[in-house]
Amino acid sequence: MKVPFNALFPACICLGLIFCQSDAFAKRPKLPQLPDITHDGLVRVEDSNAADAVYLLPGADLSGYDKIILLEPQISFRKNWKRDINRSQRVNRINDRDIEKMIARGKDLLLEEFTEELEKKGYPVVHASESNVLLVRAAIINLDVYAPDPDNKLGIWVKVYTDGAGEATLILELSDSVTGQTLVRAVDTKFTDNDFSWRIPRSQSTNKMDARRAFSSWAQMLAKGLDRAKEAKTAEEE
Repeated sequence: MKVPFNALFPACICLGLIFCQSDAFAKRPKLPQLPDITHDGLVRVEDSNAADAVYLLPGADLSGYDKIILLEPQISFRKNWKRDINRSQRVNRINDRDIEKMIARGKDLLLEEFTEELEKKGYPVVHASESNVLLVRAAIINLDVYAPDPDNKLGIWVKVYTDGAGEATLILELSDSVTGQTLVRAVDTKFTDNDFSWRIPRSQSTNKMDARRAFSSWAQMLAKGLDRAKEAKTAEEE
């Protein structure tokens, strides 16, 4: 059972969710065989152009939320990523400690960009639960960084060019901060695809720049989605 987009989702997650449609990011084809109803009762929204899949709790209303609690994000690389990277390069090989450092940096960058963008758009990031506070939980899975540089060594002895920075699938959950009830879940896969990316040598710096840009765009789209929810509620009451 799919529910029409206009019936269940009155503009509250027209988020352009996850990285938006900037010139540096493109969408892969829709994920196949996603369920219409999740294990926890969220219903898939039809005709969502925001993400590969968007799920909403029937009757959920996001218009009353104007503050955000950002939970610690989760980041995981795709299966066999380290093995494949080490097969392709004889120097600057990746070990488990490198992966730990990259995950920690990625979490910090995501929290920094989300906090900055959400507060800029009028959604303060707080730490205490209230009825008007929304929990935001982000998980990045299947992360594939094409040219990792955990020790900031690329460019010293050799320059590395790749077709984009990488790709990932992001799962975003929005929940009520008091009850913990999940209201929205979105799933989306993005990859960088820039005609000029081959001109940019990859390094820790360019990887961080692309990550910041992605997280910033994502946070902006979340704020816009919350704005639309309020606008829809106001229009409904008039």
